[in-house]
Amino acid sequence: MQPDWITSDAPVAYPDALAAMQARVADIQAGTANEAIWLLEHPPLYTAGTSAKPADLTDPARFPVFDARRGGQYTYHGPGQRVAYCMLNVGARGRDVRAFVAGLEAWVIDALAEFGLTGHIREGRVGVWIERPDKAPLPDGSMREDKIAAIGIRLSKWISFHGISINVEPDLSHFDGIVPCGITDHGITSLVDLGLPVTLHDLDAALKRTFAARFP
Repeated sequence: MQPDWITSDAPVAYPDALAAMQARVADIQAGTANEAIWLLEHPPLYTAGTSAKPADLTDPARFPVFDARRGGQYTYHGPGQRVAYCMLNVGARGRDVRAFVAGLEAWVIDALAEFGLTGHIREGRVGVWIERPDKAPLPDGSMREDKIAAIGIRLSKWISFHGISINVEPDLSHFDGIVPCGITDHGITSLVDLGLPVTLHDLDAALKRTFAARFP
């Protein structure tokens, strides 16, 4: 069974989104609701995952900061970034958290490929990365890579929530108040920053088209 797809057109306050996710997860656990993918934007804010380091919040007064209690470190959410909250039954999908996260990464890569963009997974760096041969290499001569999508989940009785965020056209300077995901050697990019005139609705359609291949 495919999940319910829910889209919010106006930015959703983070505490409201968290409460709604928790309620939906409880309903899925009770068998009274279907799995769901919730597509939304947030007002500008930072969230801290369970591995967040205080020193990585470099400008704590810039935007509100929330303890997300998901996996990962600090990340930014804001207008122009598509957040996809994934309330899915991982218990019914093999109870393999690593495989589930890998499926989310592959789903993002499949969606980006719809726009001719090649995303990459890197050992030790969760999320999806774009190679940047147009930028100066790192001091060790390796190619710079920019992050285009972040992933952080939490499980409650094998139902997932939180999920993924993909940069479509956010203000990339808003990431300057944190060390995104604790990584300093690489940058942040977006679909529009890469010269692709993609809208949130375009990305939503690509996410819907590619979901079933990774989560049948």
